[in-house]
Amino acid sequence: MTVSRRAVLGGSLAVAASSGLPAATAAAGPVSGAAGGSAGGSAGGRLVNLAHLDFLGDSVSPPAVAGHSSYGTGPLGVLWTYADRRADGSYARIGGGPYDAATNTYGQGAFNADDIARAAVVYLRHYRAHRDAHSRSAAYGLLRGLAYLQTTSGPNAGNVVLWMQPDGQLNPSAEPVELPDPSDSGPSYWLARTVWALGEGYEVFRTVDPAFARFLRSRLELALDALDRQVLVRYGSWNIVDGRRVPAWLIVAGADATSEAVLGLSAYVRAGADRRARRALARFAEAVAAMGAGGIREWPFRALLPWGESISIWHAWGAQMPSALAVASTVLGDRRLLPPALGDTAGFTPLLLTAGGPDNGWLSAPVDRTQIAYGVDARLQGLLNVATAANRPGLRQVAAFVAAWYFGANRAGEPMYDATTGRTYDGISGDGVINRNSGAESTIHGLLSMLALDANPAVTRQVDALTPTRPVLSGLQVVEAESAQLSSGAAVVTPPSAWTGESQWSNGSYVALPAGSQAEWTLPSVAEPRLVLPVVDLVPDRTAGRSTWSTGGVIDHGSGGPQGVSAAFGALLPVAAGVLPAAETTLTARSTGPEVRVDALLLLPLISRLQLGSDELLVSVDRHPRSVPVAQRGIAYSYTASGVLHSRRPVTGRAEVLPGGFTVVLT
Repeated sequence: MTVSRRAVLGGSLAVAASSGLPAATAAAGPVSGAAGGSAGGSAGGRLVNLAHLDFLGDSVSPPAVAGHSSYGTGPLGVLWTYADRRADGSYARIGGGPYDAATNTYGQGAFNADDIARAAVVYLRHYRAHRDAHSRSAAYGLLRGLAYLQTTSGPNAGNVVLWMQPDGQLNPSAEPVELPDPSDSGPSYWLARTVWALGEGYEVFRTVDPAFARFLRSRLELALDALDRQVLVRYGSWNIVDGRRVPAWLIVAGADATSEAVLGLSAYVRAGADRRARRALARFAEAVAAMGAGGIREWPFRALLPWGESISIWHAWGAQMPSALAVASTVLGDRRLLPPALGDTAGFTPLLLTAGGPDNGWLSAPVDRTQIAYGVDARLQGLLNVATAANRPGLRQVAAFVAAWYFGANRAGEPMYDATTGRTYDGISGDGVINRNSGAESTIHGLLSMLALDANPAVTRQVDALTPTRPVLSGLQVVEAESAQLSSGAAVVTPPSAWTGESQWSNGSYVALPAGSQAEWTLPSVAEPRLVLPVVDLVPDRTAGRSTWSTGGVIDHGSGGPQGVSAAFGALLPVAAGVLPAAETTLTARSTGPEVRVDALLLLPLISRLQLGSDELLVSVDRHPRSVPVAQRGIAYSYTASGVLHSRRPVTGRAEVLPGGFTVVLT
């Protein structure tokens, strides 16, 4: 089976099997101490601790291969992909895919360009913050290793090989196969991340090692050559995805991948790149900005969508879009990039937090509730960067609610980052089970978050006040359609695959309602009115049926747009069907016309809440200002839908929440 890195949303949590691990790769890290439950920091008062990232590092002297070279001489810096936790608490470095002891190779490889590039960014940012000689040296080594993975000649010049074996041999066609295959045969996530690392590397080394910086610049220009001929050649062209216009010049059709290239190009332009790089930055940022969608009550609730081939998917991992737009806005002096970034950070992210946090996948129902550091870091970086670029300091208060995830404010109720070792665990499952492995990706994004928190001490102080505590939530609820009482003719349908090609049936099933049939759901009673958003299969067929809801809403299931480049006919989308009054526990839907399909119900309180300790985040999808009861005493900061501070008042039992806005209550 061939897959892309997007294909399995939970893939970032998966760790390759380690059976048959060779002694050379089983080097164990120190036994972990207890992970602290606050953001108090490691030695010296800093949260960031590079020890585990250093442990994952290695060096290799690869064999000579045509079209692959690097700067200078000597071994190249690389990074092991995974770190398995052993029974004694130690960690062993391993590669990806099945291990073959006879050849000392993995099905994928030991080292990969994605993680090498992002680890280089960690060391570069640490060097910029602290002028640390070790970080500078580590970044230098990893950038040399990354450059070797870039193909320098032939039709694929500028592209990047993803995997390398323990002895330095390149593995351009890994098992399982990933697209593109071979991995340097087209644009890719790893090409985008290479641009990120080269851009930030050039910005640092141009003053401390001009000769090396010139080399990095030549490799970045080579990457731009590839992007120009493979991606930006489509600039100005648009695809249709279920009726929505989507830019055709996103890297691998991903705003997520493109956003990471934008971060690197922003650093490159900031450091004095020429007009070509500035033009590429502007065009890629324009494409990312075009992915903002929805409204206060309309899917995806002002989020920036990550994938240019589906309007039904949002995922937390890699969703660096608001950060990229904020940074590019500042570098380019283009404030037109900020409104979609504000919608994502001031609108969607607070709702996401009250719904349980940065889940791996909403498709459109939140079907993958795994949470990983990559997704948490993307939310944190977005809030902090947009707060600075748009002058919205209130977003830093929201950022503290995100960052608290690392220190125990998560569904497991336990810390995910240990400042005494520098480890970030590989994720938390939807039912609160921690994967205590600590691979490269989680380590990298945990450290990027810690660097950001170290640079924002006020946010860190707020995090200390929020943790350790489990979140108390009153937000989005999901009710499976098949939990309804069905009238004669209605049926639960389980298709052969839950994956539709561009989205996924929640719980793997849906309810089919032929004309005249009815579904009735019994719901838990809550004190807050709830917006009812059935997730239905909208198709571009004006003869399709309708569903009438007891909340007064009528959904036209044939109102979908033309399929375009989407892989499936129709799209699973939440559609507002009215408001369920407070304490109401019965909801019904009746079909008229041809059969309609209902996947799940999203029930969104008009005022959602997240409580961590004695502090609260309140979020509104109401159309009117609301004064709502608050148990804690403190200060209520009330913000508009675009994150502008509206009022700052002592709490006297109630707090004001504006339409589409959020309120932070700090005690």
